[in-house]
Amino acid sequence: MKSIALFFALLLALLALPMLLPSGSGSRPDVASHPGSASLGPPWQIDRLPDGASRVFGLSLGQSTLAEARQRLGPDVQVALIVASGESGSLEAYYESINPGGVKGKLILTLATGLAQREQMLARARKVDYMPSAARRVELGADDLLQADAAPIVAMVFIPAANLDESVVLQRFGTPAERIRSGENKEHFLYPDQGLDLQLDARGKEVLQYVAPRDFARLRAPLASVPAR
Repeated sequence: MKSIALFFALLLALLALPMLLPSGSGSRPDVASHPGSASLGPPWQIDRLPDGASRVFGLSLGQSTLAEARQRLGPDVQVALIVASGESGSLEAYYESINPGGVKGKLILTLATGLAQREQMLARARKVDYMPSAARRVELGADDLLQADAAPIVAMVFIPAANLDESVVLQRFGTPAERIRSGENKEHFLYPDQGLDLQLDARGKEVLQYVAPRDFARLRAPLASVPAR
């Protein structure tokens, strides 16, 4: 995976087109989340692990695989290779609706892959669609889907259905190590010890990005040129 910054290009397309589903499958705005997801901890429950990793929604970043996510969150997940212009691509698994700890939202999992592996997946693609962001959405072949199931989850993005505000963020997640405003309406609450970048958007959806705490620099780096509060 080239950079965690690819998430933002993909999220813009995701919010504009909420179903990254194969053509002809139709949208399902009222799809029910997997019953088991409600038994998982809420988005602010992040368990730090001794090796510098963390566990969110019952999944250990860098260790748990997509197959384990299917067991915990349900089988209704869309898997595709997302290739933005100028990027080497990222293997993504998308849950349209989960309900961890009673907090409903969308979830994107980024799976660990190498450049050569992604190039082979692209060469064997069943179908390639262009998203509104001009990124390509690549449907994998059967063998590559099996590989995806065995791939570890290295990052997560959770987009809660309900809007958050500053008071809720501070109450639930605590005081951040840094607060960085990246635009007129967007502010990042950074929690390096938890591996979390929570983007609060006054006019849009909040975005929670999770990585293992040891990898937090990957979330902080894209904000390096923005002064902290």
